Amino acid sequence: MKPDATTSRYLRLKQIIGDQKSSPELEPLLPISASSWWAGVAEGRFPKPVKLGPNTTAWRWEDIQSLLDHLAESQIDARR
Repeated sequence: MKPDATTSRYLRLKQIIGDQKSSPELEPLLPISASSWWAGVAEGRFPKPVKLGPNTTAWRWEDIQSLLDHLAESQIDARR
């Protein structure tokens, strides 16, 4: 089954902030620590997670992409 426009994709925390200990190493989309990520979620700077199960938390790919786009725009505006 191929994903379509209505299918949501999810990212786990290690896929967002990276994991140097995994094999192969996961490169971060956003190079910050887990505690900084969770603080940003609590403050509303980062997207809220989705609970997929009792021990499984993830973020919608679309929400993370929007965050990365917003951060990139902020850096461009700061350089002007």
